[in-house]
Amino acid sequence: MSETQQPITILGAGILGLWQALRLARAGFEVRLLEASKEPFAASASRYAGAMLAPDCEGEAAPEIVRRYGHEGLRLWRQEYPSLVNAGTLVVAAARDRSELSRFARLTSGHRMLDADGLAALESELGGRFPSGLFFENEAHMETLAAMRFLLDAARAAGADIQLARFGDGDGAADEDGGRIVVDCRGLAARDRLDDLRAVRGERIVVRARDVDLARPVRLLHPRHPLYVVPWPDHVFMIGATVIESEDDGPATVRSALELMGVAYALHPGFGEAEILEFGAGLRPAYPDNVPRVRIERGGRVIRVNGAYRHGFLLAPVLADVVLGAMSNVAYAHPLLERADA
Repeated sequence: MSETQQPITILGAGILGLWQALRLARAGFEVRLLEASKEPFAASASRYAGAMLAPDCEGEAAPEIVRRYGHEGLRLWRQEYPSLVNAGTLVVAAARDRSELSRFARLTSGHRMLDADGLAALESELGGRFPSGLFFENEAHMETLAAMRFLLDAARAAGADIQLARFGDGDGAADEDGGRIVVDCRGLAARDRLDDLRAVRGERIVVRARDVDLARPVRLLHPRHPLYVVPWPDHVFMIGATVIESEDDGPATVRSALELMGVAYALHPGFGEAEILEFGAGLRPAYPDNVPRVRIERGGRVIRVNGAYRHGFLLAPVLADVVLGAMSNVAYAHPLLERADA
């Protein structure tokens, strides 16, 4: 650490905090990462993420800024994570829902249309089940927890001090040790300081389906229950995910299980024999526009990185670079950066 660099405390070891710790430690800062849970990621909303890097697909509902910087996030992941699976994304719809596929195509870019034969060539087990689809070739995915463990180990190897079962309020931590900059990545725990942060509930199932073989994430469009399936190693699949405007952090519901598994079965009947490994729900932090951002407060002593919504994995490396840029240059500006006390 140079004489001009202040030491940094990062609060929260979700996907945002992990990328912050890695980037800042590698830049030469003295970094301390505090996490409330005794086991890594046990209480993190990030563990429920689909971990799809799909900036073009996100264009269907997300603001343009997400697609724009999502491509940068994808590039940074490719530089960092050797186990990233660069197989693209497939979007399909039943014949009766063809209008949903046409709508998705109009709202997105970076895809090519496949007919039934093209679908079968890409994913043989979906051949004959769907009349057409969209292939987003320049997208990627990963196994959620494996990627988070990789980042934690990489941050530790870069010199970050990882302290589990420790936490604190963002402002309180700054006051307690005035010599340290606090980077607050606590997600919904930071709502006491972020009035415009809200909770969005997401539910998902992890199954082992030995009769299903998919090489890439598949999104099945449906007017009421759109679904995505993400393949992980050893025939394990994440099936998700509901997006519910709710503060309820209780267990996942039977209704959600029926909807998710019913639509998964419609995608591939092999899911009917799947073993359910995990069924859970988490609350995602989101701002009103559903765009994550960095907020600098208290003259730069507190930096809040929050509002991941569905874009945490996609934009986490970009937000880490934004924080690094702000720390390196007081005049630094970025569309994902706000200075609350400028």
